[in-house]
Amino acid sequence: MPLRKSTVRGREFGDAIRALLRAAGLTNRAAAELLGWQEAKVSELINGKDGTTDVDLAQLLGLLRTPPAEFDHLMALHRETNVRDWLQPTKSGITDRARTLREHEKIASNIVGWSMNVVHGMLQVPEYTRHLALAKPLSPDEAHTLVENRTARQKAVLDGYRTVTIFMHEQALRLPVGDERVMAEQLHHLLRLSVRPYLTIRLIPTAFGPHAGLAGDFDLLKFKKIPPIVYVESEGANVFLEDQPSVDLYDTVVKSLGRTALDESQTRKLITEIIGEEARDDQVAQE
Repeated sequence: MPLRKSTVRGREFGDAIRALLRAAGLTNRAAAELLGWQEAKVSELINGKDGTTDVDLAQLLGLLRTPPAEFDHLMALHRETNVRDWLQPTKSGITDRARTLREHEKIASNIVGWSMNVVHGMLQVPEYTRHLALAKPLSPDEAHTLVENRTARQKAVLDGYRTVTIFMHEQALRLPVGDERVMAEQLHHLLRLSVRPYLTIRLIPTAFGPHAGLAGDFDLLKFKKIPPIVYVESEGANVFLEDQPSVDLYDTVVKSLGRTALDESQTRKLITEIIGEEARDDQVAQE
């Protein structure tokens, strides 16, 4: 059964408080004793229960020596832990844009991703990611952080503890990113990943024409004990959708992509063909 009032905001809030308690070496009971509270009050704060105040939270965060940026983030979350759907504007002040997605990927039991124009982030080699980052309006430091975060997320997600299905359009593999060496490395990487038993890679061929994924990229995350969510990333914001009608709509898109896409064997064959075409084009260019 889903957890009571479980939301993306609420889970991030609770996980952050628990992490601060661990870092301080304190249990709920120990923190409560230091603050002169009943132990239940700490649990109520962590779980976002109605009735706990901003003053209560500020006292707990002060005890835990919370860094200023995290203090402000958690104070803002505390007022909205029961609100479903979360739009995180790029300029919202959130310093780690991958944080919420990363924390939910870690607890997901099944992830389905769709990428139309570029190789899905979970499958990118670092050099490919770096060239994509350089094409964005990012500073060098931001681009470096993006590459590091994506590589860390890949290691955490592709660890065999969850099933992952990635749908991509054929054109995502044909868009030149970096030089021939980068593209060759990326395409061969897809072939190596495609044999992992917990990872499924399937392509939508260009020849198919219009398809259900034309609205854009997304990830559908499912869990064992909490409701599924959908993650959509744009230049201006990260969006987490939790309302059932929206999630159902994306689930319908996934099912349509599943009927349209090549199977795993056909996908590997097409990737191999693209690698051969790229190699021939490179040879002709050198001649």
